[in-house]
Amino acid sequence: MRKYGKFAALIVIVIGTLAWLAASGMSGSQTYYKSISEMDQMGGQAYGKRLRVGGDVAAGSIRRVGKETQFVLIQDKLKLTVAYTGSEPLPDTFRDGAQALADGKLDTDGVFRAGKIQAKCASKYEAKPGQLKPGEAPPNINAGKSAI
Repeated sequence: MRKYGKFAALIVIVIGTLAWLAASGMSGSQTYYKSISEMDQMGGQAYGKRLRVGGDVAAGSIRRVGKETQFVLIQDKLKLTVAYTGSEPLPDTFRDGAQALADGKLDTDGVFRAGKIQAKCASKYEAKPGQLKPGEAPPNINAGKSAI
């Protein structure tokens, strides 16, 4: 009987340790999406928190300084300087005017330090004039005509 008690206590300790590791790992990898204005409203609370910030890449703002790529995101006339130092190459669609999503942390100097960048060129994915957009139904050609 005593042997089973020690075994049960060992199982409880192992399961408890695994649960604690899983919970702490999940909280450390959480990323919250914020707009630039929401990040401004956070004030000092934004520093050091892992965030995702989206906006349009300002024209002429992309600069490469050593291994770092710096650019400015614009959203509703608000600007955010971003410094990307990730190990993966920037997406092909990352250019002036592209919509970009930066994943990283805001530094105390006001520069957003990103480790990941996602980008898409809005004009590349828009429907051509007269072309249906995804999920859009074609106009009813027989609308207004009687069946007689």
